Amino acid sequence: MKQKHWYDYLWIASAAYLILGFFNILFAWLGLLCFFIPLLLAIGGKDKLYCNRFCGRGQLFALLGGRFGLSRKKDVPQFLKTKAFRYGFLIFFFVMFFQMLWNTYLVFSGVQDLRQAVTLLWTFRLPWQWAYRVETVPLWVSQFAFGFYSVMLTSTVLGIFTMALFKPRSWCVYCPMGTMTQLICQAKHREK
Repeated sequence: MKQKHWYDYLWIASAAYLILGFFNILFAWLGLLCFFIPLLLAIGGKDKLYCNRFCGRGQLFALLGGRFGLSRKKDVPQFLKTKAFRYGFLIFFFVMFFQMLWNTYLVFSGVQDLRQAVTLLWTFRLPWQWAYRVETVPLWVSQFAFGFYSVMLTSTVLGIFTMALFKPRSWCVYCPMGTMTQLICQAKHREK
């Protein structure tokens, strides 16, 4: 049996993130770790180490789909593997991310009021007022948290959906962070 390491349990952090954000939206800021660590590792020459070893979300999908049998374990359709789909999804992801940053800026500048809602699949507004408890932080801090949690929840739902239909880690095929780290690795290897 393969020896377990501390990083084999990062799926707990991924699940805890979703749960904590459910009760206090400010925990959404912790998701930035999942955004910057993969990029820093790739830039630092560790290539896809984050995806292969440290991604708690991928581990969570592997656990749910593998050990708990929630996956059909079918091959991912070819179109999900194409550069066109992966880069298109990355661009779409960035558009949604920058829209979230824009809304945060509007709240910061006083042009817009705080929107206490998480948006699932960038379309469906979920009421989240009860999760907003901290009155001591600026409104823009909370707005960013609502937006970032929306992005993280949406990507988790997409990952669970593809996990159920296909192989457990099907999300990893088109994950925007995986695509970005792959682009960084390709650029670095071209320089050599």
